[in-house]
Amino acid sequence: QLQLVESGGELVQPGGSLRLSCAASGITLNYYAIGWFRQAPGKEREGVSCISTGGSTEYANSVKGRFTISRDNAKSTAYLQMNSLRPEDTAIYYCAVDRSFKICGLRKEYKFWGQGTQVTVSS
Repeated sequence: QLQLVESGGELVQPGGSLRLSCAASGITLNYYAIGWFRQAPGKEREGVSCISTGGSTEYANSVKGRFTISRDNAKSTAYLQMNSLRPEDTAIYYCAVDRSFKICGLRKEYKFWGQGTQVTVSS
């Protein structure tokens, strides 16, 4: 049974860094495109970053140059390294995967989702 578990979210000061992890079980992650999404209170969910099965990546303009997505297929884990965090990055962060497309996209529909991890950026 496929399961995605996010971790690494916490309270951090502006300018700080966090690394989120998304551990997948029940699948061979190699075959899945992976996306990171976030939802802030009162706002729509938005795509943050994604990584294709071949390793190509996409980033939202708001995080380019600050966030880095990666995947370790051997560990069945995806990561989101977040640097220079801002208060507007505060949100619940979700990872999602889908096998129906190899090339990821922030506007594509992902079939499987984790439960999310809270990131709060505040002084």
